Amino acid sequence: MNQPPKHYKSKTLATWIALLGGSLGLHRFYLRGFADPWSWLHGAPTLLGLYGVQRVREFGQDDQLAWVLVPLLGIMLAGTMLSAIVYGLTPDEKWDAHHNPGVEPHGTGWGAVIGVIIALLIGAGVLMATVAFSGQRYFEHQAEQARALGR
Repeated sequence: MNQPPKHYKSKTLATWIALLGGSLGLHRFYLRGFADPWSWLHGAPTLLGLYGVQRVREFGQDDQLAWVLVPLLGIMLAGTMLSAIVYGLTPDEKWDAHHNPGVEPHGTGWGAVIGVIIALLIGAGVLMATVAFSGQRYFEHQAEQARALGR
């Protein structure tokens, strides 16, 4: 038989943690604890992406290292917004069966729904911006190569 969890894991809180600190893995720390290796791996790409943003601000958009680093931040943000959406839309019974076994299902209310809406807006915007930035940099690089070859 499943034992009750040591502390109740709130779906609403997990949604908001993923929304606000998910790119650093905070939502995974909340749900799975400090022993989860994937939690620790969230921070590196996020910090590298932030370093890429800093390089763009310092050296401009022609910095080739920033071309690689900035999309890492976008991917991490979009991925954690997806996590927030999945957490918020998981049915209460399924959430409690997985994260709070042996506990009566709790009603979530509007907190998780509002978190999902905000995560959807941020995630869609970040994903579109990441694709646009990456595509622009790729095609500009192709045009520069063609000019250098005299085409």
